[in-house]
Amino acid sequence: MANPYIQQGHTEDCLHERKEYLAGKKLIICANRAPFQFEKDQDEEYIFERGSGGLVTALLGLTQNIDATWIACAQSSADRELTSVHVPLDPDIPEHTIHIKFLSPTAEAYEGYYNVIANPLLWFLQHSMWNVPTSPIINRATWNAWDDGYVAVNKLFARAIIEATREYPGTKLVMLQDYHLYLTARHVRDAIPPRSRPTLLHFIHIPWPGPEYWRILPPNMRFSILDSLCAVDILGFQTNADGLNFIRTCESFLPKAYVNFKHGRIWYRNHATYVRDFPISIDVDSIKNQVRSPEVVEYRSEIESNTEDFNVIVRVDRIEPSKNIVRGFLAFEELLDLHPEHCGNVHFLAYLVPSRLGVEEYNEYLDNINATAGRVNAKYGDSDWEPVRIIIGENYDRALAALQIYDVLLVNAIADGMNLVAKEGPIINQHNGVLILSESAGANQQLGAGAIVIPPCDVYATAEAMHQALIMPESEKREKAHLLKWRIEKEDIVDWLCRQLQTIEELGL
Repeated sequence: MANPYIQQGHTEDCLHERKEYLAGKKLIICANRAPFQFEKDQDEEYIFERGSGGLVTALLGLTQNIDATWIACAQSSADRELTSVHVPLDPDIPEHTIHIKFLSPTAEAYEGYYNVIANPLLWFLQHSMWNVPTSPIINRATWNAWDDGYVAVNKLFARAIIEATREYPGTKLVMLQDYHLYLTARHVRDAIPPRSRPTLLHFIHIPWPGPEYWRILPPNMRFSILDSLCAVDILGFQTNADGLNFIRTCESFLPKAYVNFKHGRIWYRNHATYVRDFPISIDVDSIKNQVRSPEVVEYRSEIESNTEDFNVIVRVDRIEPSKNIVRGFLAFEELLDLHPEHCGNVHFLAYLVPSRLGVEEYNEYLDNINATAGRVNAKYGDSDWEPVRIIIGENYDRALAALQIYDVLLVNAIADGMNLVAKEGPIINQHNGVLILSESAGANQQLGAGAIVIPPCDVYATAEAMHQALIMPESEKREKAHLLKWRIEKEDIVDWLCRQLQTIEELGL
């Protein structure tokens, strides 16, 4: 189901062409969070800071010179007070602004929408992380969170979209983002007459498992999600496999849906939904500039002083069970046992970012991470050598510094929509480092040819991949590193955005 409508080209030229295509059109972006965080300073004046990440950069870059609105849930009291605000994108060009529309569901509704249904129910399901014999338990509280939270907040988004489209008589494009907004499109499509209806594009950033796993959800929930996603014009996924799984899920659970695997199309309720894969990427120029900052340079110097004369294995992950951190340490233990020549010669540096530590499963997983690393250090370490070093904290500059100096980068996720660390590392690494990549990470579709690909649950295979990476001839390492850099630079975050817009054009939507 590779996208037949996309041709590769220079991404800057592509973005310029897409902006010309959007000229005179209304662009509406919908996501749980806004691209700016608003607060009040000591003088009670509103101040804002732009969110980080390539997604925000790409989408905001698209909105210049275009009538654009970004709809999101309020996250702060300042957001709720503002309700609606125009934010300058370029201080030197006052007319370059984006309209931010904040939605303010009740605290109870947002809790149910975000912390009960979206996270963890849908997130765990789509990462195949539920231990089905014992969890999830879908009870009356879950259904209340669904009806009064997830459904209610999705209706809020739909009403805001409908209002924004009524204010603009011309052509409209709505770009919905991720698993928080699965029910929004159906409300929009049913409420707006065909002649006034916007083009609806929904991109899902996390994996989509096969139909057998969607049986976890009650039929009414499952049907509502599939029914609404088949109300969009283009449904984007990270990988070809995710898109195929979605079509299989519709074939299994959506009555009267006619699926076409060859053309990636679903015909349902007298409407065609086109299923495509648009692998997301990174802002290559931005990350290259950031590693030259004094903060990153200082961190790199510090890390190099502590790892001099050692080979370095690095991982950078959020502390989430899906990232498979414990098995990574078990594989390192197996490496030292099977290949003792590496003892005393390799440091494993794990840069871990706290995530959802209010959830019991995440706290338990962190305890397991620390216990496993502690056992490896006790078993193999001595006063001169600490095999595993865990550094916990959200410090992007420090992580970038480590990614510059690794000899091996381990990305062994059990399930990942993409995993951008697998793209950030090869772009900035200075050692021709080798990428060990899980076959279950979305990045494998693009980067597998330049990596050592491993099955994530196979600790022995991961250990042998570490050994292979550590002893790999320099010429082979250089060839793999070059291939990864070339692929990532060619298919950066701008290319991700351009592929979606070009698909809209090619399909005549």
